Amino acid sequence: MIDAFKAATAGFSLSLSLILAIGSQNAFVLRQGLRREHVFLICLTCFVSDTVLIFAGIAGFDVVIARLPWLEQAMRYIGAAFLFAYGARSLWSALRSSAALAASDATPQPLKKTLLICLALTWLNPHVYLDTVFLIGSISTQYDGQKIAFALGAGASSLLFFFALGYGARLLQPLFARAVAWRILDGLIAVIMWSIAYSLVRNVGV
Repeated sequence: MIDAFKAATAGFSLSLSLILAIGSQNAFVLRQGLRREHVFLICLTCFVSDTVLIFAGIAGFDVVIARLPWLEQAMRYIGAAFLFAYGARSLWSALRSSAALAASDATPQPLKKTLLICLALTWLNPHVYLDTVFLIGSISTQYDGQKIAFALGAGASSLLFFFALGYGARLLQPLFARAVAWRILDGLIAVIMWSIAYSLVRNVGV
């Protein structure tokens, strides 16, 4: 029991340290939380996606990537293109004068479209695979016999983080009742998306 607890704690701590970094997925969850739009399903989608990737990494998904080296490079270009387009969309929102809306007044986006964007931000970002699949998967080998506990701990941190971010975002509601705060947020999201897109293709072919 003690060994399982240690493994779960290690998985929780490692996953949380990785997920705390500001990225495209986190920025999207934050924005949805501020808008109070499809928050539960967005948080659930992120949690389920992370958990699937965590278990895939522990099960040895890295072996598949090693046998198909072209897959990682293809994902880099696809992910970078998507992030660049989404960043341009965010910048356009930041520059539009009509973006001066309180979160509660914002026009709701269709659930299907919102979920597709969330899934794309998660599954088309190779950094997710490098962190969740490769790193967590490789470290889990240190807990032979307790890999399930390690994976459950890592998944628990994802559950806690995304729901805390999604529902905790409303605490910032007074700040984002100001139009300029929304424009700044959209501008920062654009910078984050473009920075990640650049990092994906910066060293390709070097």
